[in-house]
Amino acid sequence: MDSLTAYQVLREPRHETLRVRGLDMHVTRWGPEPSESVLPVFLLHGWLDCGETFQFMVDALLRDRPLVALDWRGFGRSEWPQQGYWFPDYLGDLDALLDRLSPAAPACLVGHSMGGNIACSYAGLRPERVRCVINLEGFGLARTSHEQAPARLRKWLGQLKSPAQRKDYASFEELAGIIRFRYPRFSAAQARFVALAWGKLDADGRVRLAGDPRHHWVNPILYKREDTEACWRELRAPLLMLVGEESDHLAKLGADGTAAAFRTIFPHVEIARVAGAGHMLHIDRPDLVAPLIEAFLDVH
Repeated sequence: MDSLTAYQVLREPRHETLRVRGLDMHVTRWGPEPSESVLPVFLLHGWLDCGETFQFMVDALLRDRPLVALDWRGFGRSEWPQQGYWFPDYLGDLDALLDRLSPAAPACLVGHSMGGNIACSYAGLRPERVRCVINLEGFGLARTSHEQAPARLRKWLGQLKSPAQRKDYASFEELAGIIRFRYPRFSAAQARFVALAWGKLDADGRVRLAGDPRHHWVNPILYKREDTEACWRELRAPLLMLVGEESDHLAKLGADGTAAAFRTIFPHVEIARVAGAGHMLHIDRPDLVAPLIEAFLDVH
């Protein structure tokens, strides 16, 4: 792709590596340094994503704010744990990050998809550490049944016996084309930016996805929506939930994906729908998502 498709960054990011719970974790920052009067806002990315792709939303904000986006363990530029992945570790990593970067004040959390689930669960478990939550399509997973456990465990045992294969591509341009095919609402410039964030050029000249391919393995522990919702019910902070009008994620949850169901869990939730957006609403329509986030942060 030529320079005409390159995304023009408006707010320059800063990159650093922090040691978090024994792993080197990559952090992207924007805006001024935080202070006692201007606290950081934490941006939590979704599964298979990374913190850098919040760039479009960050550029659409009117005001400069101290923003911090962590690459979760095994994603983006963060280190891969050798013992595998367990959802509670994301909560532990967030807890450690807040202790380090916002030790004296409750934090504002903005989470997309998996990051939104983590934000809501953490806010329920540590209500004193969270000032407000903005959840972008973080609806949780569909309910599971114990009858699924044997097949899930058999599949996991089989995956342990073969090395995880990293997907590779001839170039960043090829990866960008695949990204745009999967996410047709992305512009060519956005797809190229995301490809550069998600991909890594290897010594052999091939582009490989930067994230750990073991994320594609099944989790041997069944997701229990009942446990997740129990944590969510403890959330006391102001909560804004953003829904992409063209997203199909709510439909996959059936009765659990209705506004009434979420209001049962979060009686004080504010729900806003984003026109022209799918699940990746912070990239699809940053022009609409950013003002909603900014207005909510200004009030809370």
